[in-house]
Amino acid sequence: MRIVIARGYEDMSMRAAMIVAGQVCLKPDSVLGLATGSTPLLMYNKLVEMHHKAGLDFSNVISFNLDEYLGLAKEDQNSYHWYMYHNFFNHINIASGNIHIPNGMTQDIDQECRRYDREIRQCGGIDLQILGIGTNGHIGFNEPDIKFEATTHKVKLDQETVSANARFFADISEVPRFAISMGIKTIMHAKKILLLANGESKADAIYRAMYQGITPETPASILQLHQDVTVIVEESASKYIRETIA
Repeated sequence: MRIVIARGYEDMSMRAAMIVAGQVCLKPDSVLGLATGSTPLLMYNKLVEMHHKAGLDFSNVISFNLDEYLGLAKEDQNSYHWYMYHNFFNHINIASGNIHIPNGMTQDIDQECRRYDREIRQCGGIDLQILGIGTNGHIGFNEPDIKFEATTHKVKLDQETVSANARFFADISEVPRFAISMGIKTIMHAKKILLLANGESKADAIYRAMYQGITPETPASILQLHQDVTVIVEESASKYIRETIA
């Protein structure tokens, strides 16, 4: 595991974008696992800029998003489908048929989950999986006490996660309580993983994930067992790491 402490959000985002761009340049038909939320937003902006100014080519890239809220239509501005198109896909040359996002309006959740994992396998697996981390240590929507062997599945969101995501909604009552998420097993099958952490509120979760025991109570701790993980931590999120190093 490689840990990089970035000098602020801008530096973290640029470093992350460079890793993604390098992956795409070296393997133009890369399969990317993509995350949403506030943490990777500037990274996507940097990649869009690289596409327009430096010709970074996404025409053969295949993408799979980590998760989607259950019960939100694609057109809902709080859906991750809307987030990805508004912030990234509409601004690059990725083929629409290469974009995969769980269907939050599915009538058969189990079938949707099986379909999603099957399509990942058919594409040869994920080459580079991008992750954020929740204040409770979740990755994707895999909340504490999740089974490490889980593949893509329906999850019930912890109250801490609901509260954290309420800032994106008009009222906390509007935050969905369930989602479809890649499971830990699906994530761990990625060839490379890039974990991003921004803000002091993530400092404790990063410390527990990187330096304490591997436990379902901190889902991100399982990444200690992966063979190729890069963790980019914005400076304020690294305070416990720096104290440990010191």
